[in-house]
Amino acid sequence: MQTHRMIYRNEMNQRITRFLDRYVKRVKGNPPGVCPLAVQLSYLQCSRSQTCGKCVPCRDGLEQVEYMLQSIVDGQADQKIFDEMVSLCRTIEDTADCAIGYEAAKTVLESVEMFRDEYESHLKDKKCLPEVGQKIPCISFCPAHVDIPHYIALIGEHRYADAINCIRMDNPFPTACAFICEHPCEEKCRRDILDSPVNIRGLKKFAVDQISADKVKVPESNVSTGKKVAVVGGGPSGLTAAYFLSLMGHKVVIYEFRDKLGGMLRYGIPNYRLPKDRLDEDINAILSTGNIEVKFNVRVPDDVTVEELTGEYDAVYISIGAQLGRMMDVAGADANGVYSAVEMLGEIGNGNIPDYTGKRVVVVGGGNVAMDTCRSAIRCNAKEVTVVYRRRQVDMTALGSEIQGAIEEGVELLTLNAPGQIKVDEDNNVVGFEITPQIISEYRNGKPGVRAANEEKQIIPCDVVLVAIGQDIDSAPFAKYDVHERRKNFEATNSTKLPNYDNIFAGGDCVYGPATVIKAIGSAKVAALSIDEYLGYHHKIEGNIDYPEPRENDRTRIGRVHLTDRSARERKKDFDAVEKGMTYDEAMQECRKCLRCDHYGCGVLEGGSI
Repeated sequence: MQTHRMIYRNEMNQRITRFLDRYVKRVKGNPPGVCPLAVQLSYLQCSRSQTCGKCVPCRDGLEQVEYMLQSIVDGQADQKIFDEMVSLCRTIEDTADCAIGYEAAKTVLESVEMFRDEYESHLKDKKCLPEVGQKIPCISFCPAHVDIPHYIALIGEHRYADAINCIRMDNPFPTACAFICEHPCEEKCRRDILDSPVNIRGLKKFAVDQISADKVKVPESNVSTGKKVAVVGGGPSGLTAAYFLSLMGHKVVIYEFRDKLGGMLRYGIPNYRLPKDRLDEDINAILSTGNIEVKFNVRVPDDVTVEELTGEYDAVYISIGAQLGRMMDVAGADANGVYSAVEMLGEIGNGNIPDYTGKRVVVVGGGNVAMDTCRSAIRCNAKEVTVVYRRRQVDMTALGSEIQGAIEEGVELLTLNAPGQIKVDEDNNVVGFEITPQIISEYRNGKPGVRAANEEKQIIPCDVVLVAIGQDIDSAPFAKYDVHERRKNFEATNSTKLPNYDNIFAGGDCVYGPATVIKAIGSAKVAALSIDEYLGYHHKIEGNIDYPEPRENDRTRIGRVHLTDRSARERKKDFDAVEKGMTYDEAMQECRKCLRCDHYGCGVLEGGSI
């Protein structure tokens, strides 16, 4: 028989579990840079609201701790109050009857240990540490720090051209990012506290669908400085740096080894995800600044050496990306029918669509490139397509929407199967792919690992193997320019400058490895500012946009608008765009969901220039 005390404890523990579930969601909505003492105080206040009031430590003790912590946050406490608070928390932790009391006290004690320097700053200087400050969550988590609240407000006012120029203040690829950005800005959207994050990418797509980016005039360039900058690579990073440097008044010359600009946006992302005519809208707008010249089919340093560039130009920006596909080191990797996924997607980007009619295709990998590859193989008329991944589906790094799209189009996922050797016939043609069943295992580096299961290896009959296990940087020709010997990346400083060279800068994937487009854009914006400072200037690009006054928050709980796709039975037959946009009503509803954290709760954002 359970005692009355045991029943009571179980009920209290269930209550605290429900409370913690809500609290976890609340913490998820907090941006980086918030004072940890303020967060701790908020949690303590929530804990107090849950107490049943039957035991003195929880009922009276937490109230006293809250008063003490509030005085510390307000800068009105001294060391004596701090010591009394710590002592009282220890007493509550030892004597409270339920988790509400002892867990609340425990977290305060843990915060004292973790953020002691912050407590000392509040006690001695009566303020937060200098590096701690309120930040707007969506802007903070966008690598390019795009002014998201303002462009959402502009969309809500039907001012789509102004919204596009607002985005361009920090990101000259509003259209490309409207289609393929992984939208990290939504991860900490405070709307998630109420219902669900605002569909920020969907709103951006709505804006560029109303008026194409190349029809919206870019800001006027500053007067010419007479300075010249060479940009090596015409991908998203190189084009972003060229755009901002051009607006600053510098002459920019892009050296691109292909015959078209765009880099992996053009040669790595299939047309069904990012239509190339829409990509060209962004590129046309970038080139319309007037200070940019492009030299196609020129490879640096083969055709033009870096020494020649540094001699002719005032600064050089290297943004060669990560355009080499990694291959597996297994038997049969050199067989006929084995290709790098990057190579296959590049050919499609060039307009050379492979014919897989009647062929069985195996794709190795679990990232976005693997999803692009398998879905492209379906569109190349493959008889069947199988994705082999050594971990679980939930562990795949690809976007969930991409995985779901692949499944809808008929791709088979073989998860928890490690890739092995490739079987070939007497003519070295692929005939099968060996896999080893895995089981989930102990955690390693924060995620569960896998190990071989006690099962027999299997052979998947196939004719083509496409390897999508990662990308490499073609940095060997630049080996002496601060390139890491093993990782093959340029080791640039935080300002994107190469440490051992005065006027050479590097950014994008060739510095931090294969990542997202928006991260490459953010890196290039930093590079443009750094190059401008190196050249002796401190330019600011004025937006001259009359932003609307923020409306009062609409906190009515509203479901999130999700973008829909064309029917799988139709879309898998062609490379036309898959994703549909928002309707007018959906976009206006989604705009109203924005809580305007730049004005309410986080302090006013000073916008208008980079």
